Amino acid sequence: MLTLRQVRYFVATAEMGQISLAAVHLNISQSAVTGAIKELEQLLGKKLFSRSVHGMVLTEHGNHFLNHAYTILQTVDNAVRSVPVNDNGVRGTLRLAASYTVIGYFLPFHLQRLAQDYPHIDIQLFEYERQDIEQGLLDHSLDMALVLTGNLRHQDIYAETLFNSTRRLWLPSHHPLCAKSQVTLEDVAGEPFIMLTVDEAADSAMRYWEEAGFRPDIILRTSSVEAVRSMVANGSGIAILSDLVYRPWSLEGRRIETRSLVNNVHPMGVGLAWRNDTEFTPAMLALREYFRSAFITQQINMVRR
Repeated sequence: MLTLRQVRYFVATAEMGQISLAAVHLNISQSAVTGAIKELEQLLGKKLFSRSVHGMVLTEHGNHFLNHAYTILQTVDNAVRSVPVNDNGVRGTLRLAASYTVIGYFLPFHLQRLAQDYPHIDIQLFEYERQDIEQGLLDHSLDMALVLTGNLRHQDIYAETLFNSTRRLWLPSHHPLCAKSQVTLEDVAGEPFIMLTVDEAADSAMRYWEEAGFRPDIILRTSSVEAVRSMVANGSGIAILSDLVYRPWSLEGRRIETRSLVNNVHPMGVGLAWRNDTEFTPAMLALREYFRSAFITQQINMVRR
């Protein structure tokens, strides 16, 4: 029997182009995604993807099924929204800050879920840079924040990492480095490099570059992820960014490939932060428990399996 899980995993794989990235997006194991797609293909009696070392490409049958899959997910979403939410009793206001990357590529889905689960919590959302988030937590103008935990500096702020997003090399299709079985930062140093600067990405990048003993040949520094995406896809340069912000296509519809790096490239940690001596309100406890159950508990269960 067709399941919603199979449809969701299929759509994520179709959109991300790789099982590993779909697993990151869904916060599950790669084997769970692979198993769901195999089950779906057996049920339909058709191959939905062409598999290669570079990723997953939809077949003609896959493209046809994708349109129906979107309809299924939208119908289910509409059905869920039509059911009145239960009042779980948690009320209050929560002043929540997030940095650019978190608010743009992670938070919107969870804000929707939080509104459904806790309809009487008034989440006041702010987008700030790391320094302003730290100051807001310290002076109590903010209650909590969702941040890139590796960027935090102040010792009086506690951070709980929810997940780590792997940083990979972004390449245009048919780039010579795509053919290499192993890619190093030394290989990357010989190519024109596009450096993202938003959310202190350049500072984070230079830490692992310096550890490896190489320097990138930077042709552009930009705060725009979409600019990086388009320039890579158009062949102007290459970049190293996290799976969280990766999408397989540029705005012009050109393909972007990814490759893992042999060097120790630090992952990007995303998590919750608050002042060490904070007394949690019911709304703050609800937010923390929501994210813990969505990520930390799930990671523990995956390790146990």
